[in-house]
Parts: sequence; structure tokens; C-alpha cells
Amino acid sequence: MKSRLSIVLAALWWGSLTGLGFVVVPMLFAHLPSPAMAGTMAAKLFTAQTWLSIACSFLLLLVLNKNRAQALSPLAQAAIKYVVAGLLLAVLVEFGVAPNIVTARASGGDLRFWHGLGTAMHIAQWLAAGWTLWCLSRSTNAGEA
Repeated sequence: MKSRLSIVLAALWWGSLTGLGFVVVPMLFAHLPSPAMAGTMAAKLFTAQTWLSIACSFLLLLVLNKNRAQALSPLAQAAIKYVVAGLLLAVLVEFGVAPNIVTARASGGDLRFWHGLGTAMHIAQWLAAGWTLWCLSRSTNAGEA
């Protein structure tokens, strides 16, 4: 049951990053009247995504920690590292990069740099969540977690 819960949490985390970053936000910029309007809406959605990422990460860490007594598989142990990395990336984007994007947009600063950094960190978080899902589903299929 706990291993299934960890897979569901990892799938929710990865799927929400996928849907937002590769479907929803590009659609906003394609269909809203102005890039400023799309950017404002995207920022709100990325903030919501950050809180979902934090919740999924913390719950994954709790579930995997409870499984510690059952001796986690090497794949599940590796997943913990990626959960922590994804959690740190989510927090850094929200509280480090996003405020600089807002400042750069308002003051004519280096928006391109901050937007590129935020995009790279979102992709890195997506990879961490995907690898977490991969590790947890592999260890469950092998009957190890």
C-alpha cells in the first residue's frame, strides 16, 4: 500500500509539472491577447505548482521514511535523493528566481536571463520528478520496495 501511495504521489508531481510546463503555459502564450497577460497567469500557475511540488515531495519523503523499516531497495533509496533535489529546485524557483523575474519585468532588468534560469530549473525539477517516478515504479515492479 505504501509503495503504491509513493508511486501515485510521484506520478501526480511529475504529471502536474508536465501538464503545466509543456501544455498549459505554452497555450497561455499562444491564446491570450498579450504576453504580459499570459506571463501574469503563468506566474500564478507556477506558484500553485510549487506548492503542489512541495506537498508531493514532503509526502513522498514521509512515505519513504516509513518504509525505511522494511529496508528500501537501492532504487527507492536513489529516489529519495531526487525527491530532495526536486524539492530544493521548486523552492529556489519560487523564492529565488520568480521574484527576480518580476523585478526584471518591472525595471527592464535581465528578464531573459532569469526566465531562462527558471525554465532550466523547471526542467531539472521535471527530470527529478520523472526519475523519482521511474525508480519507485521499478522497485515496486521488482517487489523490492
